[in-house]
Amino acid sequence: MEVLAHAAAAEEYRGLPGREQEAMDNAIAKLEALAEQLGYPHSSAVKGADRLRELRPRAGRSRWRAFYRHIGGVMVIGAFGPEAKVDPRGFQAAVHRATERLATYETRES
Repeated sequence: MEVLAHAAAAEEYRGLPGREQEAMDNAIAKLEALAEQLGYPHSSAVKGADRLRELRPRAGRSRWRAFYRHIGGVMVIGAFGPEAKVDPRGFQAAVHRATERLATYETRES
């Protein structure tokens, strides 16, 4: 399945450390190959967020996450941010950004 990143999320991706970009690329490749079949520990639902999932590079051992949702026939990444235990406020801010961006994306697609 195709995986796209919102333009603002793509900017956030470029801010990740190089090795973390590699790990994220590997996780995104898994998401492309397995789509909704990609399960824990590589992906999980974000508690309290509507249909938002977190992509967990290195089977959750990475300090970074991609926040995404299945929209139409593609997976769309709305934001990149820190892991919840490492930076709870940063995690919540990334969830908020992703939710807003993906809502705008869904409105355009419908």
